[in-house]
Amino acid sequence: MLRKCSPIAWFGTSVNNPAKEGWRESKQRPLPVNLPILIRSMPEISPSTRAVALLSGGLDSCVATAQAVAAHGCNVAALHVSYGQRTARREREAFEAIADHYELTQRLVADAAYLGTMGGSSLTDQQESIPGADDESLLPSTYVPFRNAHLLSVAVAWSEVLGAGEIFCGAHAPDSTYPDTQPRFFEAFQHLLDHALPTGTTVRVLAPLLHNDKATIVRRGVDLGAPLHLTWSCYADEDAPCGRCHSCHLRQTGFDAAGVDDPLTSMSDFSPGR
Repeated sequence: MLRKCSPIAWFGTSVNNPAKEGWRESKQRPLPVNLPILIRSMPEISPSTRAVALLSGGLDSCVATAQAVAAHGCNVAALHVSYGQRTARREREAFEAIADHYELTQRLVADAAYLGTMGGSSLTDQQESIPGADDESLLPSTYVPFRNAHLLSVAVAWSEVLGAGEIFCGAHAPDSTYPDTQPRFFEAFQHLLDHALPTGTTVRVLAPLLHNDKATIVRRGVDLGAPLHLTWSCYADEDAPCGRCHSCHLRQTGFDAAGVDDPLTSMSDFSPGR
């Protein structure tokens, strides 16, 4: 069980390494003011970075990050993308806490608030209601149109800069009807990368939880020693889990089915459906 970073051997497809002389200096030029994705923090480039972990701060991304650390030790860069969601502040706190837990110093926070400006989702539109656990819509209103393609595109671009060969993503299909969490989406996205990157550059998108339900994800997190107590899943509130939204319900049923106490809710005054 690997809980924090420790140097381990890396194996896999070799990629080009852009961290060469002159690279850092050339990347320090002032950024254009109208970039659609605003870089909040950009650490020094490390030539030893092997993977980028998409870390929202939620349960699934935490377990996926734990797997990235298990495979690559400290040679993992943590990426967080904020897109105007209701719980952006709380998710950012969870991201920082999890990255601190694993001692991941290579971090990037990108602002994709334009997704929220577009609207079309109850996650970003305060005028829409967050659906409860009893919602039976084929496509819940919490779906953010084509969100994962945007997040993965940022991850791919940063991977190119870092010379990282893998991206870890916590998406999973069994409990979701979102089209961008399904196997066919990841197959298509990987096909795009196989034809769109510079010659000699290989980036693989890994979704290690893709075929797992929430209970299996919880068990895997426990096995990996992932800091599940630092994660945040609620769609609606930032102070305490609401216990009503679909995400809270899915999290609670996952822990219950796994036979594990949820450390987040057991430390609060959480009451399902309160």
